[in-house]
Amino acid sequence: MLGHCAVPNCTGGEADSQPLFRFPLDSERCKQWLEKCQREDLIDKPAEQLYKYERLCGKHFQPSAIDSVSCIGIVLKDDAIPTIFDSPEMSQTGQGKRKEPTHFDITSRKLTTTIIISCKMKKSEPEPATTSTQPLSEEDENREYLKSVFEIILLLGGHNVSPTYKGEDSENSPAQTNFQALLDYRIQNGDEPLRKKWDENKEKFPDELDNMIDVCEQYIRVKLLEEVMQNGPFSLITDELVVISGELFLPIFVRFVDKSNSQQENFLGLVSFTGEEDVVAEKVLNEITEKWGLKMEQCKGQAHSCSGTHSSKIKKFAAKVTEKFPAAVLAIRSTQTLNISLANSMPLSGVQLVMATLKNIDTFFSRTPLLVAEFEQAITLFYEDRTEKANVLKGYCQTKWTRSHNVFEIAVDIYESLLLWLDSVNDNEDVRWSDQVAHEAMMISKSLTDFEFIMTLIVLKNITALTQAVGKNLLGNSGDVSRAASSLPAVLQSIKEVADNIDVYHEFWYEEATNIAAAVDVVVKVPRSFLRKHSESVAIQPENYYKEYVSFAVVSGVYNELSEVFSEQVLKMLKGLALVPAAVEQNKTKSDEECVEVFKNDVPNADSFSAELNCWWVKWSKKTKQECFPSNIQDTLQLADMKFFPNMLAVFRLLAIMPCLSLDSTSNVVYQRFTRYMEEVPDKMKSKSIAFMNINSHVQSDLDSVVDLYIANDPK
Repeated sequence: MLGHCAVPNCTGGEADSQPLFRFPLDSERCKQWLEKCQREDLIDKPAEQLYKYERLCGKHFQPSAIDSVSCIGIVLKDDAIPTIFDSPEMSQTGQGKRKEPTHFDITSRKLTTTIIISCKMKKSEPEPATTSTQPLSEEDENREYLKSVFEIILLLGGHNVSPTYKGEDSENSPAQTNFQALLDYRIQNGDEPLRKKWDENKEKFPDELDNMIDVCEQYIRVKLLEEVMQNGPFSLITDELVVISGELFLPIFVRFVDKSNSQQENFLGLVSFTGEEDVVAEKVLNEITEKWGLKMEQCKGQAHSCSGTHSSKIKKFAAKVTEKFPAAVLAIRSTQTLNISLANSMPLSGVQLVMATLKNIDTFFSRTPLLVAEFEQAITLFYEDRTEKANVLKGYCQTKWTRSHNVFEIAVDIYESLLLWLDSVNDNEDVRWSDQVAHEAMMISKSLTDFEFIMTLIVLKNITALTQAVGKNLLGNSGDVSRAASSLPAVLQSIKEVADNIDVYHEFWYEEATNIAAAVDVVVKVPRSFLRKHSESVAIQPENYYKEYVSFAVVSGVYNELSEVFSEQVLKMLKGLALVPAAVEQNKTKSDEECVEVFKNDVPNADSFSAELNCWWVKWSKKTKQECFPSNIQDTLQLADMKFFPNMLAVFRLLAIMPCLSLDSTSNVVYQRFTRYMEEVPDKMKSKSIAFMNINSHVQSDLDSVVDLYIANDPK
């Protein structure tokens, strides 16, 4: 569309400054252009529409096609036909994929100006003074006006610019909204139909803008859902709750396998998540099924990222999904390490304190590299007689250690040095730090010197040591994940034994925690919040309190959460990853018939499944030195031989949507955009609808269809 080249894979107009030429108004010549650039999907569009909304960049024309160069740009000859379609730039990106934005411009007024300047720079052929087309009817004029308005809204939304945002008033003129700025530019450059209809509608338009933004969001979601529904099974995935304009929203994703057998995730939007547990769970499910149209009968898996005080609500929603759609098997999500996910899921006050403090530490150190460098120096001084230990810990400081598998172990190792250093930052005797940095250091130090924090951290460190290997394997190749599934029963048994002998384990853990507390002068006491709630009960000793409400509670929580997200069904499915060619060759043993049982209801021909499975094993059980077999699901799905194994193809497509499997960077682009938006856009500038349009800016919009949807929603 307007702003980039219509040729698939071409970066003209987006990644470079190639001139962009309008499609010709002559129907026959316009058809030639479409055929040359292989855009059969546009063949039914009238030449007038293509002239207005589609462009072809200069790299597709021979120098002989240029008629003249003037102040208005490069002008093509009347009979110019594009002939160059093998430019190197066109092989740099996949078909239908737009250049991934590298950052967010948080000053949307500047970005609007950038869009306008860019449009001016890319202006090519001038509008003809007169054309042979007949005057448009009132209905057609109105459609053209609506298409222009929606084009501006989608352009702004795709660039993360709010249409309603106003800049500051200048001396010469009052502030305009971003939408008005682009609309004025279009009118000033000769869009007469737009000017005429705008004069008729501008008085009532402000009240209609929000409705039109909603229509854009609805249209994009329909396109995303069509893609999901056409490709069979999918998994429903939610992310951490986000706050926009003071309201809680639940981000909704779906993971599926597309027609090219590639793993994909689509972001379907944000759903309001306010209200009581039972009410909000039902409300969210109704929203995504009834209002959005997501056919949950095709849902084969679900995963949720939950933490803090809202974890019980998320769990209630997961239970509601399972109740209504039993095939949606609950699993864990791969975007977090297993140990962090387990801790986040527990609504225990001590665990919430630990996880919130770790997030604050992560945010604190991300402020400036100087803070990290200063803390590394503090570690060197603290471990001056243990250089090797100091180097290991300083190495962790250069990583995202607060999100790692052994986060609790690292936190214990750096605890004393971190606390002493934070106190020095808070004191700020040499006035090196800002008041904000000093204040944040004080708040983190206050959390660290709570004995409940110390005790909970020690318990988490020891119990998650049992799950650390499983967590690492879950993020490995298919063979690693299969081994993780096989080892889970033994891990669960070990955790159960710890729970059964909690008196013994708690004694060691409590001693470790009290020794650390003594070293930093922290008082061992029962939390004030507990005493306030149980003021009339018999006084409880700290050791007994922490055994029941921390040690036993955390161990039981880890066991219950593991059992829930790694149910027998999930473990059986994960063992199917042993069917990946590299795993078959490495194991040298045939897969058991349990694999047949767990997938038999999802394959096209269950009667031949066993025989096909045996042929599959024979094919991949041996390899020569020169051969390299696929070691993950994505590469396996791309094998040309998959067409000869329809049952195995169905199995791998089902495995590929499991939320606990990691996606590669190309399949995870949408989630990366989502996290970048939530992390980089200031809270006051976040918008539910603009976030949705920006994250899904790769979706190509047909303006006629957007207008049809708008008219259908409001026939007036």
